[in-house]
Amino acid sequence: MQHIGAKHVDITDGFWQKRQKINKDVTIKAVQDRFIETGRFDAFDFTNEKIPHIFYDSDAAKWIEGVSFTLHKERNQQLESFIDQLIDLIEKNRSEDGYFNSHFLRKPEERWKHRSDHELYCAGHLMEASVEYYKATGKDKFLKLMEDYADYIYKVFIVDTAAAFKTPGHEEIELALVKMYDTTGKKRYLELAKHFIDKRGVEDEPWITSNYNKYNTQDFLPVRQQKTAEGHAVRAGYLYSGMADIAKRYNDEELLNACKTIFSNIVNKRMYITGGTGSSHLGEAYTLDYDLPNTKGYAETCAAIALAFFSQRMLLLDKNSIYADTVERIIYNGMLSGVSLDGKAFFYENPLELQPVLNNRNVSTVLTERNPITQRKEVFSCSCCPPNVIRFIGAVNEYIYSYEKDTLFINQFISSTMEYESIKAEMETDFPYSGQITMKISGAEKIAFRKPYWCKNLKITLNGGICDYSIEKGYIYINLQKGQNNLIFELDMTVRLVHSNPRIYDNSHKTAVMRGPLVYCTEGIDNNFPLNDIVFCNNLNYSQVKSDKLYAYMLEVDIEIPGNIEELYTFTPFSYQKKRLRMIPYYCFANRGETEMRVWL
Repeated sequence: MQHIGAKHVDITDGFWQKRQKINKDVTIKAVQDRFIETGRFDAFDFTNEKIPHIFYDSDAAKWIEGVSFTLHKERNQQLESFIDQLIDLIEKNRSEDGYFNSHFLRKPEERWKHRSDHELYCAGHLMEASVEYYKATGKDKFLKLMEDYADYIYKVFIVDTAAAFKTPGHEEIELALVKMYDTTGKKRYLELAKHFIDKRGVEDEPWITSNYNKYNTQDFLPVRQQKTAEGHAVRAGYLYSGMADIAKRYNDEELLNACKTIFSNIVNKRMYITGGTGSSHLGEAYTLDYDLPNTKGYAETCAAIALAFFSQRMLLLDKNSIYADTVERIIYNGMLSGVSLDGKAFFYENPLELQPVLNNRNVSTVLTERNPITQRKEVFSCSCCPPNVIRFIGAVNEYIYSYEKDTLFINQFISSTMEYESIKAEMETDFPYSGQITMKISGAEKIAFRKPYWCKNLKITLNGGICDYSIEKGYIYINLQKGQNNLIFELDMTVRLVHSNPRIYDNSHKTAVMRGPLVYCTEGIDNNFPLNDIVFCNNLNYSQVKSDKLYAYMLEVDIEIPGNIEELYTFTPFSYQKKRLRMIPYYCFANRGETEMRVWL
């Protein structure tokens, strides 16, 4: 299966058009301003003698890539001029062999000595940015500079084996090199990506840091033997994405099976209901099966994005709806919560429970208990998440459609138009708040429409009548007629209670609420009673309430809570009273000031 790229798809209305507009009009400028203030762009200008941080190049590169996705649809001379100046600085300041790294060009004697210091990671993000900028604008200067850089890296790691390490410390360049190959056709880039995949975990490498073991860097086994998602969740997600890319292009069944096994471990044992992954702040890492704490949950925004990358690549290999289901879970929950509704501030981590009162219980003058921040910030010292959000939201177009032979796959339900070769499609929907999806399709013999995991019942109409269909691996296959076909899909979006595996300790005897793909949470600001002992009524009576402030629909649900209790402990059973609980989509939390928040109740 082949994905249908951003240049072929226009998002025309609804939820994601609004999010992309905020991304383009607000978020890009907000992050640009913060990066100017913190010197991330100045790092490219070598008249500044200050040595930049080791990952500043990657922050700038992700911002460029994010801007590039918006340029596919609307050119912006001011932004292009800014980017072109950065490209000129790369050309001016790179070394003669093609190497560019704003940190190590100022410390040339340290080049390729420290596996922990993000050289290949930064190179990969620069390559990704160059590919997308070329696709969006047709300007090839940046791409050619990165071809020189990739050629040089090939020489260092394959021809001369001149580096002090064999594989990247922070994975990313693997998937970037595949993009370079897809764009330029130069096979050596694919070979280099495969080399990095094949060598990982085979021989001992210099440790990233003595604070962590080989699991944190996915070095504990050769990748084809790995069966569980381990270590730093962002690094892991980028590695698994690269593995899937190589499996597809080399038809590597052993590598594909490893990807399937790891993916299954993630979604069945190590993923939050929001699509977040990496439950511990220690190493920003995957830990153990079912270790998914709520208050201390880390769930980095970049880790959710990395899992979406991996899921999308697996979909192209396996044609199973579980991969598109996972993308959907992420984009409406654990990724989108990473940015404020106004597009100006960000969460690095996305817990499933906030208790601001915990920040006030510390009596030590020396030690501080670590709790997640309760409000988003405009920039971080390690600010990888903000530009990652920009590029991901800008690229949502690429997750909607894919194609194989005579079949058009509908993976995400987003108002859009698409033209790809002889196929044309138009989709209209108010998803995720409505389950009705109207489509016009011509040029394809079949359509494969994803049946979401949360949908118990659906109704399908083809050209005004009932149609026959078959279901395979979660996709509904429908034979189309010649000419234009008009389809209506009506998905059941009943509010449903979700129960977690009892081995998830924090969720014991608790319930979550979903409607369609949206996970809901409750905040103290909306409810004048404690949120820690709530019982849902047997008949789930609910209503939707539109919130103009949140640009979303709230739920109001009948519940019961214990009556007023004075005793700390009592032999008397609780008496319960009925209340109306107000809930909001999880991605909306922490947009109205500091307040308590819970997903599992």
